[in-house]
Amino acid sequence: MRTKLAAGNWKMNGLKAALSELGEMAAAASGPAEVLICPPATLVAAAADAAEGLAIGGQDCHAKASGAHTGDVSAAMLADAGAEYVILGHSERRTDHDEHDEDVRAKCEAAWEAGLKVVLCVGESLEEREASNTLDIIGGQLAKSIPDGATGHNLVVAYEPIWAIGTGKVPTTDQIGEVHDFMRARLEKRFGEGVGRSVRLLYGGSVKPSNAGEIFAVSNVDGALVGGASLKAADFVPIIEALNASAG
Repeated sequence: MRTKLAAGNWKMNGLKAALSELGEMAAAASGPAEVLICPPATLVAAAADAAEGLAIGGQDCHAKASGAHTGDVSAAMLADAGAEYVILGHSERRTDHDEHDEDVRAKCEAAWEAGLKVVLCVGESLEEREASNTLDIIGGQLAKSIPDGATGHNLVVAYEPIWAIGTGKVPTTDQIGEVHDFMRARLEKRFGEGVGRSVRLLYGGSVKPSNAGEIFAVSNVDGALVGGASLKAADFVPIIEALNASAG
């Protein structure tokens, strides 16, 4: 039985005062679903100290363990700060920092070496969706971004259609289900039925309290990777509650 996961990606948002939101989120995390918050790197250590009952993660890591990489953060540094997870391959990293599948794969290996669990993001652009290339794009990203050695413990995959992130546009439940069923089948084929069925699959892209319940009812959706709606407990707690209800 896969544990549902509500993951919040704060992106480049949040100062120390934002940590006050974590208490209410932690209270909602008493249900069957796991709750993960990924604040900016400056808040990882403080969040890990303050957020009893929540898992804390980073938003990216370097592929190297250490060295002359000014401004970068290694997986070991995140783990040392109290992180359990790290988000890798987010479309904003792929676009803004020109990260490719091979870069994501190297970072994933580094994260596993440091003992972190990886939330690995895949997703298609609007042009790729309109050209009916979605499954080809997702299949390629899964094949090239995920190293050998994946398990249900060290890997979570998040499907984030790029055209839905922060736009208010959401794929239909049939579209979400098609991609999630496809990802499950690909993981089972590559890693075996046991591992393939144990990896949690999240949906991300304009998830909010008003649509969370409908999304969580879709086949092979094990939770959500939430952006803006995870910054405030008033927005994120109803999403957590919807996921807890779906887990029941």
